[in-house]
Amino acid sequence: MSEFQGFSQASVDFLWGIRFNNERTWFLAHKQEYLELVDGPIRALGAEVHREMEEKYPQLGLNLRISRIYRDARRLHGRGPYKDHLWFTLGPPKEPGVSRPALYFEIAPEYFSYGMGYYSASPEVMAALRARIDRDPKTLEKLARKLKGSEFTLEGREYKRPKGDPGPLLAPWYNRREIALTHDENCEGILFQPQLVQRVVQGFDFLIPYYTYFLS
Repeated sequence: MSEFQGFSQASVDFLWGIRFNNERTWFLAHKQEYLELVDGPIRALGAEVHREMEEKYPQLGLNLRISRIYRDARRLHGRGPYKDHLWFTLGPPKEPGVSRPALYFEIAPEYFSYGMGYYSASPEVMAALRARIDRDPKTLEKLARKLKGSEFTLEGREYKRPKGDPGPLLAPWYNRREIALTHDENCEGILFQPQLVQRVVQGFDFLIPYYTYFLS
């Protein structure tokens, strides 16, 4: 695995190409570009970030998973067969039917993003979070205050009818269908530099207390 040297404008251009030419003939004609411009860099970035996080947090047993460009044929729903955004995650081993949080990095044509969250949190997981907030609000209060001064934003779909009112600080956490802490940037600057590895690692360092909170 080669060292990560940064994505390039050509990487971003390829993702735009997929968005507007999402069909097999176009992809096969540009497959080598995909391997060199997108697949290779995201695998190199994922491997380096994973190695550093494993050294810092060996007790967490973080597993690296890298997305494939091919969509699940059962879930196309009128969309093309390829994804126009790719990602990697660090998290616990996958278990069928079990919702677990993960740290992630994602690149799309118009942005790149890194953070932590659930791919699809189950109602049971969010109910357990509300029960924990009811029982012990102070732990999450500390994390919520710390988040306000950081680069990350709390996101996730909210319930139309609030589930309760734990106060203004925790209500945004309490009344969500799913949770994500995200940082987004335009496709420029550090995205094209090897230093992106350290930027993502620093972001993940900050998020580890949130990751372990939701993991438990």
